[in-house]
Amino acid sequence: MITENEYFDGNVKSLGYTTKEGKSTIGIINPGEYEFGTADQEIMHIIEGELLALLPEQTDWQLFKTGSHFEVPANASFKVKTDVQTAYLCQYR
Repeated sequence: MITENEYFDGNVKSLGYTTKEGKSTIGIINPGEYEFGTADQEIMHIIEGELLALLPEQTDWQLFKTGSHFEVPANASFKVKTDVQTAYLCQYR
């Protein structure tokens, strides 16, 4: 089954799916700054574009470009911002 997700007045959209490896979403983030909360551990892969991320318990923003990834623990929040449309794959563990 494929689920559709929309956040922040349509500025972040994704499609969710489940495989034998677990749940994932693939989506697009429009330019802007957003804060997300996690229920599960997340591994965020940048497919195209780039994001600045402020990860839990960090004070400095980190740049993640195409081909890179970052992890966020369960039950945490993190911020992202971008100046360009950015495609991502998020795997939940």
